[in-house]
Amino acid sequence: MSNNNNSKSLESWIWDAACAIRGAQDAPKYKDFILPLIFVKRLCDVFDDEVQKITDKIGDKKRVLKLIEKDRKLTRFYIPFRPENIDDPTWSVIRKLSTNIGEELTNKLRDIARENPRLQGIIDRVDFNATTHGQRDIDDDKLSNLIEEISKKRLGLKDVEPDIIGRSYEYLIRKFAEGGGQSAGEFYTSKEVGMIIARILDPEPGMEVYDPCCGSAGLLIKCQLVLQEKMELRSKQKYAPLKLYGQEFIGTTWAMANMNMVIHDMEGTIEIGDTMNSPKFKERNKLKKFDLVTANPMWNQDNFNQSTYENDEFERFSAGFPPNGTADWGWVQHILASLKENGRAGIVLDTGAVSRGSGNQSTNREKEIRKWFVEKDLIEGVLYLPENLFYNTSAPGIVLFLNKKKDNLPAGKAGSRKNKILLINASKEFQKGQPKNFIPEENQNKIVDTYLNWKEIEKFSKVIDKDEIVKNDYNLSPTRYIHTAEEETYRPIGEILEDLRELEQEQKEIDRELKNIFKKLGY
Repeated sequence: MSNNNNSKSLESWIWDAACAIRGAQDAPKYKDFILPLIFVKRLCDVFDDEVQKITDKIGDKKRVLKLIEKDRKLTRFYIPFRPENIDDPTWSVIRKLSTNIGEELTNKLRDIARENPRLQGIIDRVDFNATTHGQRDIDDDKLSNLIEEISKKRLGLKDVEPDIIGRSYEYLIRKFAEGGGQSAGEFYTSKEVGMIIARILDPEPGMEVYDPCCGSAGLLIKCQLVLQEKMELRSKQKYAPLKLYGQEFIGTTWAMANMNMVIHDMEGTIEIGDTMNSPKFKERNKLKKFDLVTANPMWNQDNFNQSTYENDEFERFSAGFPPNGTADWGWVQHILASLKENGRAGIVLDTGAVSRGSGNQSTNREKEIRKWFVEKDLIEGVLYLPENLFYNTSAPGIVLFLNKKKDNLPAGKAGSRKNKILLINASKEFQKGQPKNFIPEENQNKIVDTYLNWKEIEKFSKVIDKDEIVKNDYNLSPTRYIHTAEEETYRPIGEILEDLRELEQEQKEIDRELKNIFKKLGY
């Protein structure tokens, strides 16, 4: 049987491999088994290519393997097992497993991790022999089917470029997200949104880029891809790559992020842990500062209590403490504290984060924090996204752009950007898709061009100044200022739904405060 089935696209082959376990409907449940195996297939094939490259110069494969065993830096990753016939692919050792496949496969991946410190905790955390209530999570027959399906394509250096296999790997992550329900948003952000943010942040060679809740590292990777595109246009082959940093709380997702980076042939530092309570990137006991930050924190996160903010040793929450029901502005403040003096950020948030509390007589913590950011002139722009782009919600979302040095930036005919904010209402810039909508490339270009050039376009974008923001009680939602409806006899549905979401959130906060009061009174 041929070891390289070229009749199928890499993406369809990868999805077929995923479906080999339980079928398309259940495939997302098994991403933690599938992703490491495809990753290891790539490692094995690249190892063979690198061995062959040295053999072509020296002429004796046995000797080359002995040299590599002595100096393991001769290949980017060292694979510690060999087929009986050294001319067979290294992957054939895994392909020929026939008994105790789950146990043997687990051991093989642990052997690879033991020899490659960068892979420790990444591919050796999976137990292919695991059981739940006495039953195997994935039995040997299914594992054998999966291994055979993965064996159908070669993933070496000559077979597939890093960006192609990287895109295919991201495709698989997206396909898993489609069936991942509420958990999907923890590891995947819409590709188009990620590219729009990266293109607006416009990274330059050597910059340090950070994502404090990086999921599968897609947003960081897209920044590097945008830099690569820009350097190709400048005909520059040699330039300093971005220095990528990320932190992720969930262990399996952290492993996914590291694999995603290697598959894309990129280097970065991805740490594991709770960013809000224990940020990993520090210098001299203070938060490390970055040129750019890109992030999509879980929206309206309610698992951080007031002690997180009150006891913070890094002085991150100068603008005030967010309410218990939503940590959105806690994340924004952490990101601000992580920026250099001229740093910029693009943060995906729930639409309510830029409007909750505005227009109400009562005090609202989020509104007070927004006020602080406006008064400090730290917000450069707000992009309102189309609905149904994200896998864990049909809500539209916004992207909040921060810039710590707006003073000298031009704003077209409006002059300086100081005390001004660019709003873009991109709610109509999408095409229907299954299961999610998407933003076509021409619409992405329109959004990016409008932002970078601070254009004002009727029913699409508007530059507002501080006085107008104050007049609207620090409501920064683009739908408040830019109406896309042809006739304004009725308010836009999106605006009404946004108000309803705000009221629902405020009701939750009131209920929570009442419970605390009754608890103190002994009821």
